Amino acid sequence: MSIDLKGSEISSIDLEDGRLSLHFSRAYLVKTMTGSSERTRWHQAGDLVIEGVEEAPMIPSGPLVCLGGDIEENIFTYRDMVPVPLESRGHARCALMFEGFSDPFVAQGTTVKLEMHDTPRYIEHLR
Repeated sequence: MSIDLKGSEISSIDLEDGRLSLHFSRAYLVKTMTGSSERTRWHQAGDLVIEGVEEAPMIPSGPLVCLGGDIEENIFTYRDMVPVPLESRGHARCALMFEGFSDPFVAQGTTVKLEMHDTPRYIEHLR
């Protein structure tokens, strides 16, 4: 299962005491069924949290629609997606593009964690 960053909705981005939280009001999940090429699409709320952020990047105000980007976790780069679950220490970086902004939002820190909330809601079957 993974979050498809393209089209996912972010209600706000907060930075407090080195903790950056991207609040997904509607993260679009793609679930792959074991042993099948078919997939399903869901939505769920959640937070992508990066700890140890030293510099305060220019934080766009929400609500925002994500156009895609990269999530870096140590030696791995996830393009236009976030694996579920995700929790790691070491190098953590996000570079995300948002609708209406020409420059990417970039932040980096020392840990990254994805915290999902509520119950996922089914949208459609993908073939």
